[in-house]
Formats: sequence, structure tokens, C-alpha cells
Amino acid sequence: MPKIVTYNVNGIKARLERLVEYLDEQKPDIVCLQELKSSDETLPVKDIEAAGYGAVWHGQKGFNGVAVLARDAQPVERQRGLAGEADDAHSRYIEVEVGDLIVASIYLPNGNPQPGPKFDYKLRWMDRLAGRARALLAEERPVVLAGDYNVIPQDDDSFSVPAMASDALMQPESRQRYRMLLAQGWTDALRTRYPRGGVWTFWDYQAGCWQRDAGFRIDHLLLSPQAADRLTGAGVDKAYRGRERASDHAPTWVSLR
Repeated sequence: MPKIVTYNVNGIKARLERLVEYLDEQKPDIVCLQELKSSDETLPVKDIEAAGYGAVWHGQKGFNGVAVLARDAQPVERQRGLAGEADDAHSRYIEVEVGDLIVASIYLPNGNPQPGPKFDYKLRWMDRLAGRARALLAEERPVVLAGDYNVIPQDDDSFSVPAMASDALMQPESRQRYRMLLAQGWTDALRTRYPRGGVWTFWDYQAGCWQRDAGFRIDHLLLSPQAADRLTGAGVDKAYRGRERASDHAPTWVSLR
């Protein structure tokens, strides 16, 4: 049963030891990485290959950056970036095929501070993603849209609604666009396994958030109907957030038969 993971590493060079450790211990079949913070020229390609993974990379110096890794296989690139804004140079979307699966790694804009141009960009980006998602559904194939969506979909996806009330991640416009994405026919895999919420994928480095378990859920894996029919499990490898020099996100996963 393939295990497909989304993992915002918060700097691949800073977290390389943790990433390779995770690959070695869990042996996931496909891993979607976000926030590489590295140009294509400085990515640790050889280290990932030595761990047994082929990869398609879409780096960017200093921030953003996405990739898809596949164990004992080479992903075949289908698309990088989203249509709709010709001058958008952010590395936030990469789409590949691995076997019979189509998989995309997504790093959706944060949008803070809001209101303002960064929030406007976030909403436009979500609209562009919706267009691509609609086209993928039309292919009637198993598709996984995995990544850091920077959206807290519901109140029970956050440790504290008041604490996040003014944040771009929890604004009505962000949530509405996420709901509209699901309404196309996508399944939020983690929500199907934890319908009452209370499962976090991110804990800030500030204010002892990890120690207090003050987190929220912003890393999502959305499944096309053909992928949802094969869903056998979903979860968060939470313990990896507690390791030394860990990312502020935990690997989040689905398994498909």
C-alpha cells in the first residue's frame, strides 16, 4: 500500500539530516516537500538519491520551493507552476506522475499580513489552483494534491480560534476557497479519519507551542474520487516534530491500496 507524504521541511539544507532520517525509518513511497528555501543549483540531490529516492525539484533561492520524491523510482514531471499569472516567479507547484498516480506538491501562499497585497495574492493563487484541480478531475485518474495549504479549514483544526482569528490562514475568504475546492469532488483524507478535528500538523517555534501542543492543521492531502476509492489510512507522524532541529511541520500522510 503506497504511503504518500506531504512534508514542509522549512529549509531542506537545514533539515537534511531529519529528512533522510525520516526516509530511512518510514520508507514512504512518495514524498511531497515544501519550503525548500534552496535554488536548483544548491539542492542536496545526491543525498536524496543516496537515500534511494528519485526526485523532481522546483527550487527557489532563499524561500518557497517544492519537490516530489519517489522511492526506487523517478517521478515524471507533468507541470510546474500554475497558469494565470505570467509574472509569478514563485516556486509553489510541481506536478508529476509516479506509476498510475498523479501527485502534486503544493506550497500555498501564507497571505499575511491581511488585508493587503499578500492576502490578495493568496486568494488569486487559490483560484488558479482550483482551475488546475478541475482540469485534473476531468482526467478521471487517481490524483493526490498534497502540501502546505496555509489554510485552517475549520475551527476544530486549531488549538485556539481567538489566537488565529486575525490570521490569513483562518479568514473566511481562505476557508471559502478551500471549501470550493472540496466541492469540486476532492476528499480531505485526514478529515475522513479524524472527523472531529483536533489533529495538528504545525506547531510554531514561538511561545512553547510544541510543548503546549498549541498547533493547527494546515497540511492537507486532497484525493480525487479515483484515489479516495483506494484510501486505507491517513495520519500525522507527529513524533518527528519533537526531534532536535526539526521542522515546525510534521510529516502528514495517506496510504492507498
